[in-house]
Amino acid sequence: MTKADIIDKIAKSTGAEKVQVSSIVEAFMENVKGSMASGENVYLRGFGTFHIKHRAEKVARNISKNTTIVIPAHNVPAFKPAKEFVDKVKESK
Repeated sequence: MTKADIIDKIAKSTGAEKVQVSSIVEAFMENVKGSMASGENVYLRGFGTFHIKHRAEKVARNISKNTTIVIPAHNVPAFKPAKEFVDKVKESK
């Protein structure tokens, strides 16, 4: 499912115009990205949590050049689904 598919489904189920739904979806995504970029987690009850995971510095190998490189510590976005979300997906077949 793509963002366009989501916009279409929301527009059909609510009766709102696609342009309006599109701007709402875009605003939602920008708010989530902005919150996470500033270090805040985003909690959506019944859906899940967008949170930040810290990755420690580590040494890795570049196999093609046979060299070692240091990957610095960094943060990555992550998503943890809510229990209701997980249960619904498990039930579907």
